[in-house]
Amino acid sequence: MASSSPPPGPTHPPRRMPTPRARKVEDFSFGPWTITAVKSHIMPSDDMEKLASQLDIPQLPEMLFGQNVLRIKHSGGFGIEFNAVDHMKLVDNKRDLMKVAVSEAWREARAGSEHIHEVIKPFDWTFTSNYKGTLLKESVPLQMEETTELIDIEKLKQRERIVYFEEVVLFEDELADNGCSTLSVKIRVMPTSFFLLMRFFLRVDNVIIRVHDTRLYHEADKDYFLREFSAKENNINDLVKRGVPPRLLHDPNEIVSRLDSREMVIHKLKFPQVQTTNTDDPQKTHADHQKTNTDPQADSQKTDTTDCDSAEK
Repeated sequence: MASSSPPPGPTHPPRRMPTPRARKVEDFSFGPWTITAVKSHIMPSDDMEKLASQLDIPQLPEMLFGQNVLRIKHSGGFGIEFNAVDHMKLVDNKRDLMKVAVSEAWREARAGSEHIHEVIKPFDWTFTSNYKGTLLKESVPLQMEETTELIDIEKLKQRERIVYFEEVVLFEDELADNGCSTLSVKIRVMPTSFFLLMRFFLRVDNVIIRVHDTRLYHEADKDYFLREFSAKENNINDLVKRGVPPRLLHDPNEIVSRLDSREMVIHKLKFPQVQTTNTDDPQKTHADHQKTNTDPQADSQKTDTTDCDSAEK
């Protein structure tokens, strides 16, 4: 009986992989909230195989950071986090949704494999999903309701002091040299608010560009998060015909404004009623920043405002 597992990768020179690093956990306090960024090494191959089996999917991204997470947790136990594994749970493991020539190229790249005549189970090899984050359930979870209220992007464009900034990569894959599929999340904290952007970026060379953005915004005097999910995509040929410079096709921050919107969903994530003893002024909480990063430039990086513009794009 033919195996459903994918054959080995192509025989081209191996990609230079990041040097494994120890697990690093960094906490930052913002009033009753604790923002936690966890960064670790790429998931080991044995763990990758186990996870692929659990998810019933033939293949996972080549660089899956399974322990990486960005979590926002209230002292009352509720909150939200963003991680790669929960994204992968929503990837279609039954159908190849791309249905284009590059799908065949993905298989041809493995033409030298001893398994070439075996049946490869179809799945969404672009690793696309509509993942919007994972609600924490240690207590009464956040209550989700649709809304027409938008995140005030103009306010975010103001050059407000940034007291904390972090970015966490969740996965990366080069699609057998046919493009790239990446998922990352970053957050910046200002004296009275914070803003998070999780971005899924897909480029299938000569075929399509797709961007799924999840934005989360909170002002300290409000009892809810605003969460916006947007899906944008275009065929690359259409973008070229519009005169989009080829170099922009490789830059998610530059190309996203050139893409057509396919979906927009806005939610209020309302906080449950809780009693908390934490009455700290959010403007003072950056002094509670606890970090394991020993880089002497780390503090200056956390207050840099140069990342502001790209976060809103």
